[in-house]
Amino acid sequence: MSQHARSNSHAMPPGTAHTPQSQPSPSNIKRWRQYLADERAEAAVYRDLAQNREGEERAILLALADAEGRHEAHWLALLGDHAGKPKRASARSRFLGFLARHFGSVFVLALAQRAEGRSPYAKDPNATPAMAADEQIHEEVVRGLATRGRNRLAGTFRAAVFGANDGLVSNLSLVMGMAASGVASTVVLLSGIAGLLAGAMSMGAGEFISVRSQRELLAATRPTQITLAAAPKLDLEHNELLLVYLARGMSREAAEHRVAERMGLLSCDCDPSLSLQPDLPEEEDQHEAVGTAWGAALSSFCFFASGAIVPILPFLFGLTGVAALVVAGVLVGVALLATGAAVGLLSGTSPLTRGLRQLAIGLGAAAITYLLGLLFGTAVG
Repeated sequence: MSQHARSNSHAMPPGTAHTPQSQPSPSNIKRWRQYLADERAEAAVYRDLAQNREGEERAILLALADAEGRHEAHWLALLGDHAGKPKRASARSRFLGFLARHFGSVFVLALAQRAEGRSPYAKDPNATPAMAADEQIHEEVVRGLATRGRNRLAGTFRAAVFGANDGLVSNLSLVMGMAASGVASTVVLLSGIAGLLAGAMSMGAGEFISVRSQRELLAATRPTQITLAAAPKLDLEHNELLLVYLARGMSREAAEHRVAERMGLLSCDCDPSLSLQPDLPEEEDQHEAVGTAWGAALSSFCFFASGAIVPILPFLFGLTGVAALVVAGVLVGVALLATGAAVGLLSGTSPLTRGLRQLAIGLGAAAITYLLGLLFGTAVG
């Protein structure tokens, strides 16, 4: 083995395959160079995301970037002199990098989760088993980070997506049904505006009541601190404090330990593993995944209105008849694809599949309403 080959072999990270004795084929070189470019791009994505994070999340993202660096070293070692000039990363990796640099949102993590889950290393004979395992673990790590972001916006995002889709589908159906019945375009427009206002108010009020009720229900299950005030006054031999902790789900041993603490029979927390401490005040919002009532109501109102205005835009700009309906259908179709894709991105699934599903449901509902409008118009006529 030449001195150069020996130096390359020594530079390999542990667990990587050694460079074959024969020259790599052009197809292998091309594939390895693409892997190399993608690993560099993915490492850059994690470093860019880390700039917008603090503490533990920042450390996790930087650790992921270091792991991608180890994979990069593997492909560099295999390529040797064939590494050449840096190759452009795939379009997906470049898009992720752009989003990470300019936005750094949970959508980037959701996309990164999908990218890690579709790694080709498990089937590539030149990638080591350790590298394939790394990618599987990376998917779970990124899933965990993305879940934190999803929880932070879940309530408001749910209300926004539902509001926009309801506005799009319900008002398009209303406009299609009214137009099919044969009424004048001005009546269709007025019906669309009325549907927008009524629906937005209904969605906002409904979301406010729903979220407020859900938060109140969850708050009602949270333990209070009444045991702190009542414990000193209880009868030492006959009291129900034990029942309180048993009802909260503690084992009898743990409940008896907590009772002894509350009654002052233990001067210290001798066995912290038995002390669930349910009476301590919680500083952070325990129901952040539910969202706030006002935030959900405002999101529903605004997004329903923004969705409901789309079907009546052609009528607002003077179009009438079939032309207005076609334009309305196209505009709503594009919007449904966009909202479906957003849900797909956030959930880490295929944006195209989710977008097409939204499109089929929305236009299907509008088509049925249009047919009912035709039947109603014919019957009345």
